[in-house]
Amino acid sequence: MSSKKRKPTFVLVIPRFEDIFHSYYAGEIIRGVSLSASRLNADFLTHITDRSNHHGWLDSSLMDKNYIDGIIFADIDNDLGVVKKALRWGMPCMVLNNILDEPINYVAVDNHTAAFGVVEHFMKLGHTQIATVAGDISTQAGLKRLEGYREALYSKDIHVARSYVTFGDFLRTPARVAAKKLLKLKNRPTAIFVASDVMALEVMDVAKSLGIRVPDELSIVGFDDNPFSTTGPVKLTTVSQPLVEMGRLGAESLFQISRGKVKLPLKVVLPTKLVKRQSVSTVAGANKLASKFQ
Repeated sequence: MSSKKRKPTFVLVIPRFEDIFHSYYAGEIIRGVSLSASRLNADFLTHITDRSNHHGWLDSSLMDKNYIDGIIFADIDNDLGVVKKALRWGMPCMVLNNILDEPINYVAVDNHTAAFGVVEHFMKLGHTQIATVAGDISTQAGLKRLEGYREALYSKDIHVARSYVTFGDFLRTPARVAAKKLLKLKNRPTAIFVASDVMALEVMDVAKSLGIRVPDELSIVGFDDNPFSTTGPVKLTTVSQPLVEMGRLGAESLFQISRGKVKLPLKVVLPTKLVKRQSVSTVAGANKLASKFQ
């Protein structure tokens, strides 16, 4: 290796999924990391990995400390092993979007509490027939949002019908399939918590195609605060999470960790906020014409 001092270089590992180059989550994380890269005068290389085979996430070029100063995992698909492998090699690491019990650095949001709060909001408006379109539960975000939904209902002794739990995997087409299942039930829900805005917009579109009015007959809450959530005729109530800040803080923290300037492990939980718009109403409004569709 040349004795010339090189520019600090980090790797951002992003699991590949359908429509990744139009993903709001991935785009916002990359934007936050890029803002830090400019400020720190550092390079961040984006490494897009296979979702189904984690063995390819770390290769020899990523683990060479002569060239790479640290790794940010945009998500780990509940695979702590891949992070521990990098740590065993002495590579500084930062995990995003996962709250971890083990001594591993992370910047995340509390998806469980955020989802619990959404369901509480529905219940305060009188809803008890509350369904969900869950995300990809191989990710912690998807799993914790589903658990938060379930536990909020259980906390009020509300039974969750099996037919009310559907899966959209954070993707458009599966979300439409899930929406059709829910909205064609004989005892269809009056409210749906959808684990991402992209999926929520598909649910709203399916409701419109079936002649079900949002929010008069169906209340919907999404998650992300994607700018598209405000572009339709009914603006979506959603959970705002600071994704750019997650990427920025993750990158800047990793930079400091790589220089031994941070006490480890660094664990940061960023706040979320329920953004109330037009897609939610009281259960009285939601039930007004329910019999028409039974």
